[in-house]
Amino acid sequence: MRILFITSTRIGDAVLSTGLLDHLMRAHPEARFTIACGRVAEGVFSRMPALERLIPIEKKRFGLHWLGLWAQVAGRRWDLVVDLRGSAIAWLLLAGRRAVMRGGRRPGHRLLHLAETLGVSPAPRPVAWFGPADAARAEALLPAGTPWLALGPTANWVRKVWPPDRFVTLARLLTGPGGALEGARIVILGGPGEQERAMAAPVLAALPEAADLLGVLELPEAAAVLARCALFVGNDSGLMHLSAATGTPTIGLFGPTPAAEYAPVGLRAQAVLAKGPPGAAPMGALSATRVAEAASALLARPDPVPLGETVA
Repeated sequence: MRILFITSTRIGDAVLSTGLLDHLMRAHPEARFTIACGRVAEGVFSRMPALERLIPIEKKRFGLHWLGLWAQVAGRRWDLVVDLRGSAIAWLLLAGRRAVMRGGRRPGHRLLHLAETLGVSPAPRPVAWFGPADAARAEALLPAGTPWLALGPTANWVRKVWPPDRFVTLARLLTGPGGALEGARIVILGGPGEQERAMAAPVLAALPEAADLLGVLELPEAAAVLARCALFVGNDSGLMHLSAATGTPTIGLFGPTPAAEYAPVGLRAQAVLAKGPPGAAPMGALSATRVAEAASALLARPDPVPLGETVA
């Protein structure tokens, strides 16, 4: 069985789509998958079992990237084409079955919209794939012996970034005497590039004892690192979604973006919202004390967290 799966150009949306892939692999263990995604999201799928081919989509003017993709996949008859981009390409291919996600903004969590494309209920939770080499590097970078607190102080939009001093205060509250992760070591994660480095620089400067893994990890390595952490706290970002997918307790920080649509989803993941109108609140309206309280409660919680749970 051959399945073509067309998914997002962005890391966060790509991670959310992994739940559908995991569902399809379980339903069709003999299937082989071709994944078409944005180049920055390739690492989300590069260690996926049953992967036959990975096709990066490079956006071009006038939608010419779709023509390029069609040229690469039109020579085969597909048993199933899943198009989460809502394009016309699924209808231009030979396919036994097509599942095309409806475009446009809709109320409800993005994961529910993805699941509706295949009529799957309940919506399957995202997963994170990494290999033995990724796990070995993660173990070398984050040695066992003490728990690790991971911080994600960067994002692709400056308004989504929690003030750096709040991350520092939070780290002290959680790892200091009486904290939920007393004695834990700190690791700071983020993507490559000068913009990410500039966002994280104040946190790194204030926490010189922290391990600096900013921009040095491939996505499967980042997944392996996150899987070793006791807790991740970070801005609304692809890294936040990847952390939740590993099963690591994850706190996503939300202000000007809608947690109702993009809260992290995992067995132990939830969003903490800044005070103000949902999806339009300033990140400065979220205190470190409040986040520390939410994190402590999450760590003490024995039961799985419902999909898209938020702390207002």
